[in-house]
Amino acid sequence: MQSESPFNSIPPVIVIIVLAIAGIEAVMTLAEMGIAGGGDAIGWRIAALDKYAYSPAVLDWIVARGDMSFGMLRRFVTYAFIHGSFVHALFAIVILLALGKFVGDAWNPVSLILVLLASTILAAVAHGLLDTRNTPLYGAYPTIYGLIGAYTYVMWLRFKREGKNKWWAFRLIGVLLAVQLFFGVTLGGAPHWMADVSGFVIGLGLSPILGPGGWTGFLKRMRHRSN
Repeated sequence: MQSESPFNSIPPVIVIIVLAIAGIEAVMTLAEMGIAGGGDAIGWRIAALDKYAYSPAVLDWIVARGDMSFGMLRRFVTYAFIHGSFVHALFAIVILLALGKFVGDAWNPVSLILVLLASTILAAVAHGLLDTRNTPLYGAYPTIYGLIGAYTYVMWLRFKREGKNKWWAFRLIGVLLAVQLFFGVTLGGAPHWMADVSGFVIGLGLSPILGPGGWTGFLKRMRHRSN
């Protein structure tokens, strides 16, 4: 009997993102342990954050100088692949695999790619507009929160179809925000929650158009509601 790879049921785009994050983090962790790269490698993570992370200053520079160079624009995406530590990356990988599998079962691949990309880029823009401390943004969590928005929409449709309380669909985001608020108050840390919440709102907002049923299904629901 031939065993099936566990990656077969996970959307390819999620697998690619996870492998990229894992590969980058493996290099960073091995460098910090002194196993790879020699003596200078211990600073690779800081150098990567400096080169690929995003901050409000990036948006200010683009608006003020009109600098649309690749080096500036890539930061709206590359920040999601650089993490602050091994644990930071590990949690991102686990959540991406779990949510990616669930959402991927209900969404078509192109729509999934679009919501991931939109959540990542627009969450960075929101962070640039809302954060007044010029806090660097890094890690896949705004992207993950975009997936949580897509997950919430799928659960909303499921609960509606089954006649259950549709607001239960928001339990996951409620729990995650409560946990994030608790750790933010007790331990401090960077105010990345604005980008995370923005990612969720973007993912949820795009779901009626990109999610199950797509634009056609969205129009049918609107017509049914108006009647």
